[in-house]
Amino acid sequence: SAPTINTNDWLRIGSTFHSLHAIAAEASPVKLPGNKNSAGADDGIEEIEGGGVILKCLQTRTGIKFVLTAEPGTANLDSALREIYVLYAEFALKDPFYELEMPIRCELFTSAVDGLIE
Repeated sequence: SAPTINTNDWLRIGSTFHSLHAIAAEASPVKLPGNKNSAGADDGIEEIEGGGVILKCLQTRTGIKFVLTAEPGTANLDSALREIYVLYAEFALKDPFYELEMPIRCELFTSAVDGLIE
């Protein structure tokens, strides 16, 4: 069974991934194919694999990053991330108590993501 990760650990993982993503985007000497931003700012780490875990990232046009953790070999991570983004737009952004740049604490969003993952 997977270990339980508390909110502070998730914030630490997210902060570390965000930093690595930003460093990779700045260090890259070329713009990646498919990048719509001429400055190359959308480039960066999309996936990290190691130690029996994958961290897969979807960065939206607005700069929000969704990071999914999974076991190596898990199928359809890209489509799962896109669906999570749809759920975010549907539930979190419509929640009057949700604040941008803060952890998402929206029961409807959490339930919908749990249903998607199961």
